[in-house]
Amino acid sequence: NRDVRTRRIREIAGLPVGEPYSPDAIRRATERLRRPGAFSTVVLREAETAGPGDTLPVTAEIVEMVPRRIGFGIEVSSIDGLGVSAFWLHRNVFGGAERFRLDFSIDQIGLDGDRPDFELTGEFTRPGTFGLDRDLYASFLLLDSVDELIDVRAAGAELGLTQRFGDDLTVSAGFGLLYAEVVTALEDDAYLLLTFPVSATWDRRDDELNPKGGFYLDVEATPFVGLDNAENGARLYTDARAYRSLGADERVTLAGRLQFGTLTGATGTDAPQDFLFLSGGGGTVRGQPYESLGVEVDGAEIGGNSFLGAQLEARVGVTDAIEAVAFFDTGMVSTEAFPTEDDPSHSGAGIGVRYNTGIGPIRLDIATPTSGDDAGDRVELYIGIGQAF
Repeated sequence: NRDVRTRRIREIAGLPVGEPYSPDAIRRATERLRRPGAFSTVVLREAETAGPGDTLPVTAEIVEMVPRRIGFGIEVSSIDGLGVSAFWLHRNVFGGAERFRLDFSIDQIGLDGDRPDFELTGEFTRPGTFGLDRDLYASFLLLDSVDELIDVRAAGAELGLTQRFGDDLTVSAGFGLLYAEVVTALEDDAYLLLTFPVSATWDRRDDELNPKGGFYLDVEATPFVGLDNAENGARLYTDARAYRSLGADERVTLAGRLQFGTLTGATGTDAPQDFLFLSGGGGTVRGQPYESLGVEVDGAEIGGNSFLGAQLEARVGVTDAIEAVAFFDTGMVSTEAFPTEDDPSHSGAGIGVRYNTGIGPIRLDIATPTSGDDAGDRVELYIGIGQAF
């Protein structure tokens, strides 16, 4: 090591001293050193002979990554216009494998009548803080977004800790400040919140980008206190996914996803409007326009107090590199804490193809609405890397 301090390498690795030798302890220490991204190579090499007091010397052989990295992108959409993005990353800010990343994007450039979307985010992470497998994080957000049902200008900051339990479970907790100016069809509003975000992710998928078995569960709870022009409340969101492959060669994979969100305390027009729920688009219901479904209040459409969505996919391997996919998505929003069959809903269905590469499958989906006045009359196209969920 040259730029990352030896003391920090030992703190992050957390190799136990004075305990019986365990291959799992070596493996876990190696993973802890790889996780922050400061090293391109990490090998913990055990000595061939014992050291003083029947101890086993272990040498960390590492290769440091180039500390700085930049990237940029550009995209053109027939619906959303021109978009540009860039990021700057430092992998070793203070010599202790601390990571800092800035992301900047401008979208919807050149659309008639709309100002461009703007977003600037930054996140600092310090691994091995106050214990093993525990990271300190600090982040900030600047946002100016124009969507069909809501316009948001926001600034926020957050500080917290992330704890890993084994290889599958990650829990985060922190606190933050959020100021926002929100425009809907009903009102123009501004508020200041003190937030206490808590989240847990349990990931048992066999492959993050192309899962064929296992499950994924993400739960997020954000209690908030209104400091100015806002009531107190809490926002809850859950995302559950399951995968099952069939046949001896596992060429058929069935995938299902269930999403649920609800807002308590401050609700409806008394709630922070960007905390309400909308449905539509690639993350909820493919075939329907992005965030196009809300609820009607006082003759205007806004987000709902709750959301329930489901996605079903069947993925069939045609060759080793190509998969054919069929899917059906549905979603509903409600003014109540839980949607019922009488609440507004919409759905979409389609087909797709996947081309498997070394970095995950390249995804192409074509979807059409299966509900509403334009059912079957229009199509939405989705392209990305990795499965839809």
